[in-house]
Amino acid sequence: MNKGRLEAFSDGVIAIIITIMVLEFKVPHGEQWADLLPLWPVFLSYVLSYLNVGIYWSNHHHLLHTARQVNGPILWANLNLLFWLSLIPFTTAWVGENHFAAQPMALYAADLCLCAVAYTWLQSRIMRSHGPNSVIAQAVGRDRKGKISLASYVLAIPLALLGWPLPAGLLIFVVACIWFIPDRRIEVRLSQE
Repeated sequence: MNKGRLEAFSDGVIAIIITIMVLEFKVPHGEQWADLLPLWPVFLSYVLSYLNVGIYWSNHHHLLHTARQVNGPILWANLNLLFWLSLIPFTTAWVGENHFAAQPMALYAADLCLCAVAYTWLQSRIMRSHGPNSVIAQAVGRDRKGKISLASYVLAIPLALLGWPLPAGLLIFVVACIWFIPDRRIEVRLSQE
């Protein structure tokens, strides 16, 4: 099957996710700069989530660029990823509205963890479909970056639940920083083809 519809659908869902997140901003009553101060937790959670969704979009684009075609398991794995990504606006709003409290932060970390698991599953479906010598299999290799990210999300959940939501949030931010530096593995492999 052609991958064009999968890419278009995924891009549309991700665009809607970002739109829903920004709609959580409520205009303050007042005209002074100080009236914006109560919105800082909502804005900060939005920035962190926008960064994470943007990273997933960019990596998803690169991942699908390696696929020649898609099949049923790839379609379902992609829908699974989009499901967990679609929960980010909810978890983002809960974290922001509650000033990065423990339980909202734990749920946010759990959602990001499930996004990472879903992305890994999608990646594995594409590798299985295209074989061990495919561009994606060679580019990903042992995927240390992915494993470090997943472990960090797993660690952030109990950190938040044990009363350290800000260190958990910092760990999530560090993972985003790791991925913000563009992952050139796929681009390098594609340029060698």
